[in-house]
Amino acid sequence: MSYRQLTEGQRYQISTLLSLEFSLREIAKKLNIAPSTVSRELHRNTSTAGQYDPNTAQKRALMRRLQSKPRRICENTKSAVEFMLKLDWSPEQISAICGRIGYPVSHEWIYQHILNDHDHGGSLFTHLRHKLKRYKKRLHKQRGRILGRRSIHDRPEIINQRGRYGDWEIDTVIGKRGTGVIVTLLERKSRFYLVRKVDTKHAGAVADVAIEMLQPFKELVHSITADNGLEFADHERIARELETDVYFADPYASYERGANENANGLLRQYIPKGTDLRGLSQSLIEQFQSRLNLRPRKILGFIQPDVIFKEQLQHTMSGCCSY
Repeated sequence: MSYRQLTEGQRYQISTLLSLEFSLREIAKKLNIAPSTVSRELHRNTSTAGQYDPNTAQKRALMRRLQSKPRRICENTKSAVEFMLKLDWSPEQISAICGRIGYPVSHEWIYQHILNDHDHGGSLFTHLRHKLKRYKKRLHKQRGRILGRRSIHDRPEIINQRGRYGDWEIDTVIGKRGTGVIVTLLERKSRFYLVRKVDTKHAGAVADVAIEMLQPFKELVHSITADNGLEFADHERIARELETDVYFADPYASYERGANENANGLLRQYIPKGTDLRGLSQSLIEQFQSRLNLRPRKILGFIQPDVIFKEQLQHTMSGCCSY
């Protein structure tokens, strides 16, 4: 069993099991993780007094992820790359020259930039030596690209700062193979959490469920942020039906949707990994949803997400300010 990063929910489970005097191996077995993962977590986050605080551990983990976040390519570098491409230089040549002039960039990033430009109707690919022929091979290697995706870096600052209600994060929780998936949605400011089972991970079905879940709260749906899973490929229909904006996080950057990731970790208390979802009714799943929404949250001053969100929804529906 390989090492993987822990969720906030798993950290609280570790804390509880430690207080009940479970051994490291027993904790690892209950959480379906490697004993070395538990050992590493405790070594990193146990205080000099011998206390393990899951809240502090989560904050430290998020800080480490932020510090290791890949450096974004600046606009000057992009301009230099595009200028050299239009001189018909290869990505390898451009990468070497950019490094010399103080704008380091990999040739893999340049190819990805060309792919993104192509998806949006651009013509940078025409400057490649083999033009569309080899370029199409690169496209086929990247199965099922999501067309028309908007980057998380294009989001208004008010979303990043959680400055209003109505900005959501969407994800899926996978059950035992072939038994379906669970679509989850979380409102970023109130931490209000929605959970719905769907039989298939196909984009159309996920879009149908997402629209159905958010339709009752349409007045409080200003944006949705997703990961790059192909189940969200029908994002344009979601945006159109809910009259909202849909953004996509960077690849392999789950911390950019950390609130939903953490809530999914808490959901795993009721629906562990590998669960056969065919045995779970939507009614039971809604009970789990209700329990999570009625838990007082420290980040909310120990107020329940359900109370905060529904109060704000009532204000919004009556014409009051939603900020």
